Amino acid sequence: MHLRRIEMRGFRRSDGLYEIEARLRDSKPFDQELARAGRVVPAGEPIHDLGMRLVFDGDYTVRAVQAFADAAPYTECPQAGAALQALVGLRMVAGWNKAVRERLANAANCTHLKELLGPIATTAFQSLVTEFPERTEAADAKGRPLQIGTCYAYRAEGEVVLRNWPRFHRS
Repeated sequence: MHLRRIEMRGFRRSDGLYEIEARLRDSKPFDQELARAGRVVPAGEPIHDLGMRLVFDGDYTVRAVQAFADAAPYTECPQAGAALQALVGLRMVAGWNKAVRERLANAANCTHLKELLGPIATTAFQSLVTEFPERTEAADAKGRPLQIGTCYAYRAEGEVVLRNWPRFHRS
């Protein structure tokens, strides 16, 4: 009944910054009448084909954001990308999703673009993991790796922790 594709791509730029390009594409396998928009979107054609390019530095600080809309249901939709400028200066670290909700809390933004911002942060992290491998070994003051407890695989009771950091394993 509905197909949503989300694609995220991370890049190292020649100016020393990094960029994530995020795209969301919605389509239907049948002609979709958009009565409020006064048009029909043919089967397989995008109802939404939009996204953003988010530029950030090695500390995950957002330096620039540019939205694009190659297809949108309403002629007003592309203008909503301007609200993303509120993210410039924000860091993609713990608390990112909460800060995004606070900064993009009103109707001046696009719901679909906002939905891309959570996965953008994790894509940024995955993009830089090979650039800064020492960050994956970061530990707290007691030497406990910060990765422990961040996901199912890194749970303190799990096999990964037992194998890699046995002194921090809990049974």
